[in-house]
Amino acid sequence: MTASTWEGVHRAAAEAALGVPGLEALQPTLADRLALAASHARHAMTSSTTPPCEGAGIRCERTPDGGCHVEVRCILRTDRRVVDIARQVRDEVRDAVTAHLAQHRKVVPVLVTVTVTVTRIV
Repeated sequence: MTASTWEGVHRAAAEAALGVPGLEALQPTLADRLALAASHARHAMTSSTTPPCEGAGIRCERTPDGGCHVEVRCILRTDRRVVDIARQVRDEVRDAVTAHLAQHRKVVPVLVTVTVTVTRIV
């Protein structure tokens, strides 16, 4: 997959997750925060008109069988059961990533697995 396809996967996963009622925010890891800070600094020093991709809280990787694994780290609100929100996040992200990959690939649909990690409840 190309870099633009992976960027699209990140974006599709983030948009799907953030659309779930009860999800407060995506939780960036330290590596996400450092990479984002570095990309903002590079963006400020260059004349690029494209802002850096902010995929904090979402990590995507290719699996050995050619599929895609997405990890979503999130902060939830307590207005619904945590397990219900996490399941909905998993389902919505899986559907969004599968649809995105189907639009950008000409081969058989890819198996997409999603892991949701709840890092905090507010």
